[in-house]
Order: sequence, then structure tokens, then C-alpha cells
Amino acid sequence: MHILMYRWKAYNYRDIEQTFLLLGHTVDNIEQHLGNYDIDPEFEKIIEHKIQETHYDMVFTVNYFALISNVCQKMGIKYVSWSCDNPLISMYHESIFHPCNYIFTFDKTNYLEFREMGVEHIWYLPLAVDTNRMDMVIANSPEIQKYKGDIAFVGSLYERNSYDKIKSRLPEYLRGYFDAVIEAQLNISGANIVEPMLTTDILEKLQEYFELEKSEGSFSDLGLIFQTTVLGFKIAEVERRRALIELSKRYHVNVYSNSDVSDMLRIQYCGSVDYWSELPQVFRMSKINLNFTIPNIKSGIPLRVWDVLGAGGFLMTNYQAEIPYYFKEGEDLVCFDGINDLCEKAEYYLAHEEERLAIAENGYRKVREHHNYIERINTMLDIIEENENQENDI
Repeated sequence: MHILMYRWKAYNYRDIEQTFLLLGHTVDNIEQHLGNYDIDPEFEKIIEHKIQETHYDMVFTVNYFALISNVCQKMGIKYVSWSCDNPLISMYHESIFHPCNYIFTFDKTNYLEFREMGVEHIWYLPLAVDTNRMDMVIANSPEIQKYKGDIAFVGSLYERNSYDKIKSRLPEYLRGYFDAVIEAQLNISGANIVEPMLTTDILEKLQEYFELEKSEGSFSDLGLIFQTTVLGFKIAEVERRRALIELSKRYHVNVYSNSDVSDMLRIQYCGSVDYWSELPQVFRMSKINLNFTIPNIKSGIPLRVWDVLGAGGFLMTNYQAEIPYYFKEGEDLVCFDGINDLCEKAEYYLAHEEERLAIAENGYRKVREHHNYIERINTMLDIIEENENQENDI
């Protein structure tokens, strides 16, 4: 199979590409910065020219791009996408109904939402990890000891979120309401309550202070945009900062990030790390690795979870509804419910090394055997082939 892949900054692109190659397929890459995922006439012409020039069997992207779907529909070629973020605003677009699409999403709630809309070419496919690549990085590292630590968090603190930018413009009533929504969400584990809290009355008042920008063909609305790109990021910031500050009062905490943590005095700021060469070493050498799932991901398991386990690291994560389908809590990883529970469990597992190492080993073996990219890509290609055969028989 000859595949045209649009590459952008998604972390798991290289693993997916290497898996396609390992399975005997040919991959050509195309790269270009996009200011708009729905419309970019210049980039659309480039893709059209590439498809005309070479007989590709499909175009592949991590995450969904409406403009690429439109081109593929026009050119009569399969467009395959696999999401690693949720929700994707670009999926709320009329192009989502194109028969050329083969859309795979890692969040089952997201999958069910689009199925209920009538989108037929969408499937649920959780994310994966390449343990072989991580093992090689760890085995060949001469400086792995410098990443040793008690508790580590790798990721953004979202301090440059949109909510802080608009909050001062909001009337006191809306500020108080949104602050209450944020606090309520922080006290509920494994469920997203932001969407039902954005009532029609609240959204009507919000329209006066928040401008919604939409491309032609998009059916995203104010509620979706505000709950994800505004409140979702703010909730993530508050949760991560509070948890890290509380942990740092008792334990040594390393933060690997581009975010500003200068006001978090007890935190050990370690700068950002390279996903490919350094991240596996951090996860392996930290006694406890933390995952805080952004509330925009309603039920799915984010990439960080797979990466920590794939590196042989011990993981403590907030609860997500899909975790029990793949992992045993307390055997493969550990879930926490709120900051107090997180701190108590951190204390326990720092003091019980044998138990901690056994859990890390169980999680590593499970993802190595059952949740690797070869398994996932083969599942994806089997679904595509089966669907094509069914439609050809009609």
C-alpha cells in the first residue's frame, strides 16, 4: 500500500509511520504549517498535485483535517485519520460525512457522539505505544541517571489559557459562575460536568463577551468552543498547579515543561525534554510519574498514560472511564481521586518500592503485549478492508 502522510507536530507520528513501513507499506510525507484546518487553498492544491502525480491508496493524518477530507473526496481517495486529541473542533464540520473518510478516535464518548450524528465512517481505536523504541532509548543512554527523581510530571501547566485573558471583561455574575464550574469539575473524578453547566441562558449572556470564529462548513458552537478551548484549559491549569504544589510540600517533585513555574518555589524545574530521546528516560527513572487528563478528554486514555507504561515507569493517574477496559487498577497502574488521595498514595508507594516496581512491570508487560502500534495499525487496516468489502457487496 502506498500512503501519503501529512505530518505536523503530533508526537506519535513517527511511531505510526515506522509501523506502516514495518508492515511493508510505502510512506511519503508532506509537511506544511496550517493556519486554518478547514480552508487553505494553497495547501489543497499541493495535496491535489501529489495525488495526481502518484497513485496513493490513502492519505493519512494524526487528527482530522477538514480541508484534507474535502480534497480526498474530490480526488476519490481514502482519507484515514486517527485522533490523539479530544475533542477535535475540526471534526465538527460538514466534511465529516464524506464517504472517503475512515476516522478513528481514541475517546469512546467522542465516537458515540458522532455515531449519533449519523457519521458512519467512524470507529473507536485507543492509542498505543512502541515499547521496542523506548527500550532502545533507555538501553543506549549514557546519562540516564540524571533523570532520577521521586515524583515527576511531564507536560504543560496551561498558564497561558484563554480564560485568564477574558475573565476581567466578564461581569461579576459570569465570573462567579465559571469559577464555581471550575471548582465543581475539580471535585469530580472520571466525569465531565462542564458541558451541562453551560446552559442556554449562560451561553446567551456569554455571547456579549466572547466572539466565536467559525470557518464555512463548521457546525461547532459557542458551548463546544468555550468548554474546551477556554474552560477546559483553565481547569487543567488549576488542577495541575494545585496538585504539584501540594505534593512539593512533602516530596521532591520534578516538572519537565515549557511552562513558567517560577512562583512554585518548592518545585524542581527541569525544563522541557525531547519526546523521542529524553522522555522514556524520565519515565523509567522517576519513582512516580503523574498523569492529569485534561477534562476535554471525556472517557479516553491520553497518550501520556501509554508512554509512561511503555517506558516501564510507575504511573499514578486520575481516573478515566476507559481505564478498566485495559488495565487493573492497583496492579498495572494506580488511580487517584483528588489531591488528598494523590498525596496519600504517593506517600505509600514511595515507601513500598517492591510493590511499586511490580506494578510498573505489570503495566509495561501489558502494553508491550497488547497495546503496541502493530496491533493497532493492523486493527485499523482490517476495519478499512472489511468496510470496503461490505460496501462493494451492496
